[in-house]
Order: sequence, then structure tokens, then C-alpha cells
Amino acid sequence: MKIKKQRVSPRQKMINLMYVLLMAMLALNVSSDVLNGFTLVDESLSKSSSNASKQNETLYKTFADNMLQNPEKVREWYNRASEVKEMSDSMCNLAERLKERIIKKADGSDADLNDLKNREDLEAATFVMLAPGSGEGQALYDAITEYREKMLAMVDDQAEKEMIAASLSTDVPRRDISLLKNWQEYHFENMPAIAAVTLLTKIQNDVRYVEGEVLHVLSKNIDMGDLRVNQIRALVIPTSKNVVRGGDFTAEIILAAVDSTQRPQIFIEDKLLESENGEYAIRCTRSGDYNLNGYMLVNDGAGEQTRYDFSQSYTVVEPTATVSASLMNVLYAGFENPISISVPGVAANRISATIAQGSGTIKSDGKGGYIVVPRKIGEEIKIGVTARNEEGRSQSMGEYSFRVRQLPDPMPLLEYKDKDGNTQRYRGGKPFSKQALMSTNGIVAAIDDGLLNIGFKVLSFETVFYDNMGNAVPLISQGAAFSPRQKEMFRNLGRGKRFYISHVRAIGPDNVERLLPTTLEVIIN
Repeated sequence: MKIKKQRVSPRQKMINLMYVLLMAMLALNVSSDVLNGFTLVDESLSKSSSNASKQNETLYKTFADNMLQNPEKVREWYNRASEVKEMSDSMCNLAERLKERIIKKADGSDADLNDLKNREDLEAATFVMLAPGSGEGQALYDAITEYREKMLAMVDDQAEKEMIAASLSTDVPRRDISLLKNWQEYHFENMPAIAAVTLLTKIQNDVRYVEGEVLHVLSKNIDMGDLRVNQIRALVIPTSKNVVRGGDFTAEIILAAVDSTQRPQIFIEDKLLESENGEYAIRCTRSGDYNLNGYMLVNDGAGEQTRYDFSQSYTVVEPTATVSASLMNVLYAGFENPISISVPGVAANRISATIAQGSGTIKSDGKGGYIVVPRKIGEEIKIGVTARNEEGRSQSMGEYSFRVRQLPDPMPLLEYKDKDGNTQRYRGGKPFSKQALMSTNGIVAAIDDGLLNIGFKVLSFETVFYDNMGNAVPLISQGAAFSPRQKEMFRNLGRGKRFYISHVRAIGPDNVERLLPTTLEVIIN
């Protein structure tokens, strides 16, 4: 976007003139009135510098916004603007640090930058800026010179260069060359503290002014409001290319890079479309492939009409839906079966599903799917799917049947932690670490076949050990935990010994209690 350039205001010119007059008066007499005058000028310069900073921040925000919109076009000028900001802030921060040092030298370590007491102090500025070995005058001179040269390199216009050079000049006035003083001596030697502070504030003000001028120059290279068109096309934008029979085909017909002061005439099969925004709709009663053909008439600058043809294909399909069990092609009674339901061309939030009353429950899982809990084993459960179009009209997508089965029996397992702290399950058939066995509190029961992973609650189980005579020693546990007696038997097992876990009673999420037919053989390693 274009940024209006701002010149030096009359108020700013008056402030600069006041500063020059006060400097001249110092040569005659440093009265309290003069010192008060410097205080007033310093306050005015500070306000002017603050206002300039706010204006510059607005320009930086404009650069940042344009960078987000068109980074390829704006990146070079955004980077230069960022460099200008960094250098300007560094220059102003240097001047601010020097002001603080001068004020502390004049009033002590607890000095207040906004309330200088010893304004007439002639030694503070001289010491801070010109002291042999530690004076900051040369550093300030070099910083201004470097900043001026870098700002001059940012602009090409000669008038802009002269303005920047004049605002940041480090030349000693021609009339005072005979004093044989350099720039820093001319401005800070035997200068009252308030005058030195005011000069540094003026430097900050000049930097902010030059910063704004350079930003305006850089902004000329960005015109975010331009538009380049090298091709004009008539476009048809359909809501969807697939339409369910009985639904509506809806499309927006536009001309790319249109003139906002006039709207083209749109014809569908030589019939004028009566629509202000170019929206076209037709009821689709038969399935199949169709084409939307037409043309636009647009008036050019000479008052002549130009024709632009368009064509858009679309397909009308029969009502259909996709229903699949997320686990397998059966549903388990008493279990929360996850179900996925989708209809081509219809958003998930416009699809609903129902089942016959008394056959179970179905509810949304909040993630676009459904949870079905059938009640009766051995029967079929029918899921009805309904889709709602954008006009709010509901349409049946059909019914889909599933067989209802009982959950299969789980198997007994030993859960333990491996060396990495991950939970593992021992299924038998191979040696099991005695250390892992001793750290296991009891057994679990689960359907864990790679497809299902359903946990069961263990009610009781039996362990069978064999003594040295080959006699079986059964021990019954109450609940899923090993009994103290069973733990004691584990401690006496040596490498290669084995025992068996059997007669496991468990209850699943379907609330059906069952005696597991599977025996778990545990071989001690």
C-alpha cells in the first residue's frame, strides 16, 4: 500500500531554531532563564522524537503486513527496513546512554533524567565526552558518521540525500572554524549539562526524522494495491461435482479479473441467467454425467462486448453411503463397537444414523464416528443412514445390516515391564524370566490378537505346581493377584521348571462371566 510522505513540520523547524538561538545565548551568559529555555527545548524535542517513533512504528507494521501478504515481492524492502530500524534504535540508545552518564556525573548516582538539578554544571559533559582515554565524543561522532553514510546509501534521490546529510551533519560551522575545535569539542567542551543533554535529544530527534524519511523512500518500492492480469478466463465454481439424485447442483459462475464497476451478462444454453451474484442451481432428478455450458458478455473500455465461453462437467450419482465396522464385519453384543459412516459429497456433521428400537443403542463419538452397542446375540442389527443437504432437506441413504456375535473368550496373560520400562505380555510357549515373574502382581485376561484389544476383569484362577515326586499342587487365588502362598512357590522354582495357570474365571465389558478354556504354561528361565 502507498504511504504518504511527511515533511518537517513548522513546529519542528521552530524547535531547531530555538536550539540554535539558545546555543548563541550561551556564549554571552548562562542565566537561569537560558537554562530553563534549554529544559523547554529538551522537552519539546523529546515529544517530537516520541511522535516520530510512533509514526515510524506504523510504517514498520505496514512493511510487516505486506510481508505476510506478498513475501516474494516485499522481502528485499522488508529486510532493508528492518536494517534501518536496528541502526536507528542503536543510534538512539547510544545517545540515551550518554545523557544518563552526563546527568549522573552532574547530580550523582541517584540522578533523575527528567529532573536535572545541576543544569549549569560545566564539567559533566566535558568529562563524559572529552576525558582523555574514556571520552565518548569520538565514539558518538563515528556513530553519527556511520549512520549517516548507511542512510545515504538507502536513497537515490539527490534532494533526499541532501536532507539526510544536513540533518546528520558533523561539520563545525564555517564561522567557528577559527576556534580550531573538532565537532565533539565544539559541542561539549565547557557546555552546561542541560545544553549537552538537549543536544543529545536533538540528535535522537534527527535520527528518528531521518529514519522516517528513509522508510518513506523504501515504501515507494512497494505497491500492494497493484494488480497484474495476463489472462482472462470464465470460470464455473461448483459446490460439488458429485450430486446425489434428488439433490441440487450449485455453482458460482464468475469472470476472473472482472471489473467491479460492471457485472457481465451470463447465458446458460443461450438463456440469460437472472442472478446478481452469478449463482446457478438446477434440480438433479437423474443420475449420469452432465455439462454446464454457456458464455458471458462483458463490455470493454470502448463500449464493445466481448464474449467468453465456459463449460463445466458434473456427475449425478445414486444415493449411497459407506458403512464399515472399524474392527471387523461383525458387531459384538454388549460391547461398544466403533462404526465409521460416510456419504460421498456430504460433510460428517450432516450425517445421522439410527437403529431399530430395542436392538441396541447408537451414539456419536464426537469425532465423526459412532458407537454401537447391540443387545441380542445371533440376530442382525440394521443401521439406517440419513444425509441432510445444504438446504436442510434430509434424504435416506439406505439401511445396512450386521450380524451380532458374543465377544470371544480372552486368554490369560502375564504383564511385566521390559528393560526399557515398556509393558509387555507373556503368552507362554517360551522361557519367562524369574525376576519378571517375581515383579508381577498377578494375571490379566484380554482379547489381544492384533485386531481386537479388549480387557477382561479376572475374578479367580488356579496355579498348578508339581513337586519332586510328580504330584500336582494346585493353589487357588481370589481375584487377579497372586496369593502369598503362590509367591512362595515361585521363589522355589529353578531354571527349567514350569507351572500352569488354569481355571481362569473372568467377566468382560458385555458383563458375561465365563470360565476360560485356555491354560497358560509358564516356563522359568
